[in-house]
Amino acid sequence: MKSPAQRHYERVSAEEAAASAAPGESLAGASAYELMLAKLATDRRRLKSIASIERKIAVKRAELLPEYVDYVAGALAGGRGAQDDVLTTVMIWRVDAGDYAGALDIARYALAHRMTLPDQYDRPLATAIAEEFAEAALSAFKKGGADIGVTAAQLVEVAQLTESADMHDQVRAKLHKALGYTAEHGGDTPAALDHLRRALELDSRVGVKQDIARLEKASIATGGDVGRT
Repeated sequence: MKSPAQRHYERVSAEEAAASAAPGESLAGASAYELMLAKLATDRRRLKSIASIERKIAVKRAELLPEYVDYVAGALAGGRGAQDDVLTTVMIWRVDAGDYAGALDIARYALAHRMTLPDQYDRPLATAIAEEFAEAALSAFKKGGADIGVTAAQLVEVAQLTESADMHDQVRAKLHKALGYTAEHGGDTPAALDHLRRALELDSRVGVKQDIARLEKASIATGGDVGRT
């Protein structure tokens, strides 16, 4: 376990490194960044050696991600928007581990500065954020239970952050589907119908037709307004 002095040093070093380069520039050569890149490469190799997805997530949550907390805090505090593959990778890992608030902390910064994901992710940053959050929510709904992990407010923020981004309609449809299910979970049937209908407009195979019919039927039965048709 790191001492308070080590944690402080790591945070300050990350802040200084992040402040050394502006948007469009590289952090390559900044010692704190290079050290974390080397650690990231080691951690990726470790994850690659694990076959179980469940085990990979457990390792990220309990062992790997805590080691990046101080670097992330410093990078966000001092950053001027230079590309940072450590930050964007940790963002995805935080979603995997269920730390949605922590992932959004990075997403806000990364999107504001038009950062990209490392090549192995093969997706634009905004697409990945929208899809990762949507899939996390939809997976939780599929499993059932009262706690879906991702909150309605977090999904709404993801939608707002990625609203102007160009992405495949199927991904945005998935996000609206998740927003619709979350709205229904919160008792807001009109909002749920709006999102589910929008999801269907974007992707006819998104799998919400029965949900829309069910909600419309329930709304009519209770004297509610089913909205547009």
